[in-house]
Amino acid sequence: MSWKRLFSRSLEAAPERLHFAAHSHHLWPDASFAGQMAAWEDAAMLADHKWDRIFAEVIPEAQRHIAAELHLPDAATIAFSPNTHEFLVRIVSALPMPRPRILASDGEFHSFRRQSQRWAEAGRIELTAVPLEQVVQTAQTGQFDLIFASQVQFNSGRALAELNALAALARPDGPWVVIDGYHGFMATPTDLAAVADKVFYLAGGYKYAMAGEGVCFLHAPPGFAPRPENTGWYAAFESLTAQQGEVGYAPDGRRFLGSTFDPSGLFRFNAVQRMLANEGLTTAAISAHCDALKARFMAADPLPQLHLISGPEARFLALQGDAAPAIYEALTAHNVVTDLRGDVLRVGFALYHDDADVDALLGIIGELT
Repeated sequence: MSWKRLFSRSLEAAPERLHFAAHSHHLWPDASFAGQMAAWEDAAMLADHKWDRIFAEVIPEAQRHIAAELHLPDAATIAFSPNTHEFLVRIVSALPMPRPRILASDGEFHSFRRQSQRWAEAGRIELTAVPLEQVVQTAQTGQFDLIFASQVQFNSGRALAELNALAALARPDGPWVVIDGYHGFMATPTDLAAVADKVFYLAGGYKYAMAGEGVCFLHAPPGFAPRPENTGWYAAFESLTAQQGEVGYAPDGRRFLGSTFDPSGLFRFNAVQRMLANEGLTTAAISAHCDALKARFMAADPLPQLHLISGPEARFLALQGDAAPAIYEALTAHNVVTDLRGDVLRVGFALYHDDADVDALLGIIGELT
């Protein structure tokens, strides 16, 4: 079945393009245009009072969508920011020790990798990076204050297999466990019900949630990191617990809020979520659609000079080999959008693809090779 009708604006904007990088920049569905216009219209009509509606209606709706997707027991544990980097900095700022010991996998996204390496250079943290499959065993040594790992790695598509074992180590007084879910959220069904009281979970709308940039979120478990040092004035909304002369914080996920932000991403996110509900499109259903397209592509064995390194949880295929850069450049020259991470070619599949798109991609690869 084809779902192209939901993406008519993006597809018609560049009809000759084959966009196979949904894992990088997901094309925006038409519903997101309606959401963007709603944000503008609210700003025009309500002016200063738009924030009343954002905090009373728009944010709670977005929280409900995320809580339902992740099976979180309390939507109030969710906070929003323009990017996940803000949350990373706030979480680390809440650690009480002067030089926290941080464990991570060696395949984390650039926002964590760059910031953590710079902190390590400056002596702010002690950083240990190990292969993803060694994270749990290394964490169980009890030598770390914070453990950071991706649910699905951005470059290789490998998945964290032992999330529950990692969550079992988490305590409010340390260690804290932070899961980067950007390549898991709405890419594969995710149930955090059993670990919601133990782990932080970061993700956003830029990729599989199809809502564009500027709408990232954090699930913050109750009792963990109650007072981030890096903080914005929105984190004090409705706080009733602050003592005289003390910087107050909201008791729920809002303690991780920053300051004034562009709320249009939230409008887009909610509009896309409503679209998916109206169409009966769950993450499981979208994944099944994409899995069938991935299987069609791989069955043709179009790139035997590359080998598959991604797992089934990834919405993209990560294909590794010395020929990857040249293949990427050749595809780009033919108006096929994929992306390259070192010697790994990533080919991502989405709801806006159908069998004909895969066949067109196979045909172009056949001409190139």
